[in-house]
Amino acid sequence: MGGAVSAGEDNDELIDNLKEAQYIRTELVEQAFRAIDRADYYLEEFKDNAYKDLAWKHGNIHLSAPCIYSEVMEALDLQPGLSFLNLGSGTGYLSSMVGLILGPFGVNHGVELHSDVIEYARQKLDFFIKTSDSFDKFEFCEPSFVTGNCLEISPDCTQYDRVYCGAGVQKEHEDYMKSLLKVGGILVMPLEEKLTKITRTGPSAWETKKILAVSFAPLIQPNHADSGKSRLVHLPPVAVRSLQDLARIAIRGTIKKIIHQEALSKAGNGLKNPPRFKRRRVRRRRMETIVFLDKEVFASRISSPSDDNNNSEDIEEERPEEEETKPSELKPDPPVNFLREKVLSLPLPDPLKYYLLYYREK
Repeated sequence: MGGAVSAGEDNDELIDNLKEAQYIRTELVEQAFRAIDRADYYLEEFKDNAYKDLAWKHGNIHLSAPCIYSEVMEALDLQPGLSFLNLGSGTGYLSSMVGLILGPFGVNHGVELHSDVIEYARQKLDFFIKTSDSFDKFEFCEPSFVTGNCLEISPDCTQYDRVYCGAGVQKEHEDYMKSLLKVGGILVMPLEEKLTKITRTGPSAWETKKILAVSFAPLIQPNHADSGKSRLVHLPPVAVRSLQDLARIAIRGTIKKIIHQEALSKAGNGLKNPPRFKRRRVRRRRMETIVFLDKEVFASRISSPSDDNNNSEDIEEERPEEEETKPSELKPDPPVNFLREKVLSLPLPDPLKYYLLYYREK
């Protein structure tokens, strides 16, 4: 059993490996992956495996391999303010990363078959909001989850800018999946053992691109044996932000701008000389994915015209000389949460401070 990239010691090292292997290619996706620690979505007894590029399954709880999630995030081409529908939303790990990019005026919905997994996802979401310092670096589009079979979504539901399905889609359900998408929208799903990106270019026009060879467990078909009737899934309504929420978003945004301006002002004083850089050679290898876990198999990346012809190459990478002098066992201090410090220093009533900080524990 192997993965597309080497195991990391922590979340940042896992992301470094995904970047080096070109699974993460854009800054927005990198920021989202670094903001949410993958280990937080594991049960405590399995956390030792969190930074391996492998899928994980325990009962109904399931996480795809990091290389799969990174390809999905890149293919979705996410932007602030878009609407997103996650079919088979599982632990909410992917939905939370997407929410960091969508921002406060996006829409973030998930459909999950198992009610116990929905409860697990809500616990993990609450833990992220209350305890993660990364939360204050973003304005978050909080995901909403509903229980049901994603093949039984009510026909009067709204269409979405971005849709992802986390289970193998049979050819007979391809048109159903496409119907969930707005014109100009992007659908990513495993179709005929290929992770496939479908862009809706017109009312009846589509562009299709095969991304990665994969094999997912298929979608579970609806079971109407008990009642003989379909149990329609009603997605959450698209709610309008309250005036309180809008005020909090605006105030936090203003404080962040002040912090940024203060940082620029301090940097402009030029107190430190920029570090000198020293070249070191790095050998990078093109990776293949071969992962076997339960019914889920990940195969090799599909070639694209932009791929190099060589299997490996030597490159020179610049690193600050001062990095070489630091003892490897020393870890940097945790980053300062400047937004939190600034809010707590303001001459405001404590309840207002806590409201601006989402009543967070840390």
